[in-house]
Amino acid sequence: MYFLDYQKSLKEFSRYLRKNSTLSEVLLWNELKAGKMHGYRFNRQKPLGNYIVDFYCNKLSLVIEVDGCSHESEDAFIKDTERQKILEEMRLKFIRVDDLDLKFNLSNVIREIETFILNWQDLQAKNL
Repeated sequence: MYFLDYQKSLKEFSRYLRKNSTLSEVLLWNELKAGKMHGYRFNRQKPLGNYIVDFYCNKLSLVIEVDGCSHESEDAFIKDTERQKILEEMRLKFIRVDDLDLKFNLSNVIREIETFILNWQDLQAKNL
């Protein structure tokens, strides 16, 4: 766990995004906020480097991105892939979640995040 710098100019836009969240982001935030996810603290619309990620847990070095219809074009896919690669080079791990899965299969999404956390905890225990 370490501090990741970010562009200070993104801070105001990240506030705007938090105030104008999509339904899917709100649904997921209700499951992540206040340490509900196994006690881990998540931030939403968090500036990291030159980007803003949907959800971020510093302790897990985990980014969770919600992909809705704005991510469906080939151009958006290429940009998302490049962005993810840059952030992964900062030692961040990613979970990408489809907007419709959050709306209609929230329990499966939560299970995927919990599985990531449990695997991370197992790995940490083995490295002690």
